[in-house]
Formats: sequence, structure tokens, C-alpha cells
Amino acid sequence: MSPLRSSCLLLRGEVAYPASLSVADLRDRWEQHRADVVFDCATDGPRHHIFEGPLLRDVVGAARPAFDARRRKDRSRFLLAVTGGDGHHTVLSWAEIDADFGDVPILLATALDGRSLESAGSQLVVPSDRCGARYISAITSVWVGACGVPERSSARQARRADDRPVRNG
Repeated sequence: MSPLRSSCLLLRGEVAYPASLSVADLRDRWEQHRADVVFDCATDGPRHHIFEGPLLRDVVGAARPAFDARRRKDRSRFLLAVTGGDGHHTVLSWAEIDADFGDVPILLATALDGRSLESAGSQLVVPSDRCGARYISAITSVWVGACGVPERSSARQARRADDRPVRNG
């Protein structure tokens, strides 16, 4: 596997066009947006960076997620799981990035502070977050899929892990 290949991310899941995308692909195929961000890092305190890259919704949208784009409720059921090279991962909802809902300009960064991320891999950038926990480095995978309906259970049926009933109040 070439060094360039190792910095590719796999766009997969419930999409019509799964893809393997390099930082160069993300830079060359989609409009680049800029995010000037400050976030708190648990280990290093406040961090200030300037990121550039395409919008996550544009990249995933091009893969054609398996929802009916005309139906807001259908779109709002979809989740995105983003995984980094170190195993760190996070989950986003399509509604966060959809222009009809949260319209958050989340980026798949191709550059950090003016330097290309070609060798390091793309980074997830959530400009609205005060904490850096969802800033995923060296993205290896973006999975897209629908969230099913959680099982319904009555309070009578709810049990703890040790099989004791859960009591209200």
C-alpha cells in the first residue's frame, strides 16, 4: 500500500456510491471552506486553528445516502460515524449538517493552519463545538446509515444489568 493510500478515508454504509477518498480528492473535487476555530483541549487548554476543506454534507451527499432527499423526516433518521486512525470515533446526525435543520458547517479538513494534511489524513472539524472531542484526526472511515426505532419497553419491563427491576422515583 502506498503512503498516499494510507491517508484515504472510506465513505461507506447506506450510500449508492461508496468511495475511497484521499486528501487530494477532497481538495480537488469539492469547494473548500475555511473555519477559524477555538476549542478547549482537555490536555492542552484552548487551541486556535484555521482549517480548510469541503463540507461533510457535500462529500456525503455526493455518495447519495439511501434516504429520500425530499423528505425531511427520512433524512433526520440518518447518522454518520467518523473514525480516526487512532481508533477515536464520534457520531453525528445528518440533521446537524442538513441545511433544513442544524446547518452546521462541519468540515473534512484538507489543510490545517495553511499546511496540507495530505500525509496525515483528513480531519473532522466541528466549528460549533467548544470542546475538541469531536475533532477526529487521520480519518479512516465515514459510515452513513439509518437509525432504527429503539425497542419500546414499559417501566415494568425495564431491568438493571443485575436483573433487578428499575424503580421510578
